[in-house]
Amino acid sequence: MLKVGLTGGIAAGKSVVSEMFVALGAYVVQADALAHLLMQPGQPVYQQVVQCFGRGILNPDGSVNRPRLAEAAFGSQPARIAELNRIVHPAVIQAQEEWMERVGREHPHAVVMVEAALILEAGARAGFDRLIVVTCRPEQRAERWARRLHVDLETARREVERRMAAQWPDAEKIKAADYVIDNSGSLDQTEVQVRALFAQLKSAALATCPSRLHTES
Repeated sequence: MLKVGLTGGIAAGKSVVSEMFVALGAYVVQADALAHLLMQPGQPVYQQVVQCFGRGILNPDGSVNRPRLAEAAFGSQPARIAELNRIVHPAVIQAQEEWMERVGREHPHAVVMVEAALILEAGARAGFDRLIVVTCRPEQRAERWARRLHVDLETARREVERRMAAQWPDAEKIKAADYVIDNSGSLDQTEVQVRALFAQLKSAALATCPSRLHTES
């Protein structure tokens, strides 16, 4: 199998690109979805997050209110996002590695992909055979965030800037990338790039697990 990391700055279009890869046959998991599972009541990560940020981040049923947690992590002065990352990142990295190994055992020629915003920031690059960075024009980030969250453009711009402060700039991500997908244009243009790249990834996945020839004496 081939282990692939898919990353990029906020609102670059990682999820759209990952869905395109899934349609072509890649196996994809979102690190954010793993983090959500790990922060369910009763999980060790949940207990550590509540201990660190207080019960004010919880819903009445005891589940974590993600917007409140984001506000506690990003909105405080100074920002406490590093504290949250120290709790969540190691558990997420372990979970995604276990997931990739499970898929690889069942599908040894698979392209397995983790979609995560903070692969580089979390020091997880070494866990992947290839790294893809999704980019877009800076002004598009706020526009996309505004549409996604149904907020005005200025509110979206402030939130994007606040979250981008905790991420590597695109220029640094690109330096670390094996491949770059420019998601600044139309979806059709992005899909052309994804199709061409998937063909390369699939060939590499097949090469990592060559067929064994057995001969009888």
